[in-house]
Amino acid sequence: MISVSNLTKRFGRTTAADNLCFEVARGEVVGFLGPNGAGKTTTMRMLACYLPPTGGRVTIAGLDVLRDSIEVRQRIGYLPENAPLYEDMRVSEYLEYRGRLKGLQGSLLRARTDEVVVQCDLNDVYSTVIGRLSKGFRQRVGLADALLHDPAVLILDEPTIGLDPNQIRRTRNLIRGLARRYTVLLSSHILHEVESMCERVLIMNRGRIVASDTTENLVALVKGHAVTVAEISAPQEELVKRIQSLPGVMRVYAEAEHGWTRLRVESRKGRDLRTDLFHLASLNGWGLRELREERRNLEDVFISVTGSETQAPEDGP
Repeated sequence: MISVSNLTKRFGRTTAADNLCFEVARGEVVGFLGPNGAGKTTTMRMLACYLPPTGGRVTIAGLDVLRDSIEVRQRIGYLPENAPLYEDMRVSEYLEYRGRLKGLQGSLLRARTDEVVVQCDLNDVYSTVIGRLSKGFRQRVGLADALLHDPAVLILDEPTIGLDPNQIRRTRNLIRGLARRYTVLLSSHILHEVESMCERVLIMNRGRIVASDTTENLVALVKGHAVTVAEISAPQEELVKRIQSLPGVMRVYAEAEHGWTRLRVESRKGRDLRTDLFHLASLNGWGLRELREERRNLEDVFISVTGSETQAPEDGP
């Protein structure tokens, strides 16, 4: 559905996108990640026909974004990071106005408006002036606008930024529902949200794609030593000595905590110590109140491939 080949964008001496190549298949939900200044917002703007590329080629549904710009826009729903809304309009007026701009009219316009109002849960604010809406409702109005013309592709740039936890949950559930019907390219700085919503992830750094795969495969690639976390009510010195004698153990980190010893045990890759630690505690009559394998996640992948401990919601040249 989306095909990007050697896509490049320069602003003077600054290269925001450097020879990018990737594809997003029909019906796929792909997360687009990167630290501040990585170039992902610039890339999404080129896909949405807001910025012309310096070089390379982008096709959406087989149409070139430069040569067939109007046809491409008809197939794209784009939600920028800060949705540009007319604050003096009511939600109903705004959606009707935007629908007419997109070529909808009559019964089709009414039907599509009714559908996106239900999809985005806007019934309660349908007659409200946009300027009086909360950030969460404004994001939903922007998303309703992006959906009005029933596009094949949704490009969503930070759709949950600035929302409170309840609004984030509602927006996340909404996007999950849309994923059954649309091809979605989603940018977000909330990594666990991307991990829960997206089938595949693209990670961009310094203008280039540095990782592209399913979350599970990316996590497997960066996974190093196995780490087991436990809390055992035992004398710390004796406990550490016994654990160090177990096969495959590399390092043991321990600290006392109100009569308990909290452990973080590193072992060789693929060596699961949970059974051994359970038997050790059981045989010695020691209490055990936590025992788990520490799992890597998308944040570990992000830091590994970008070399960054922090991330930010905005980027650009």
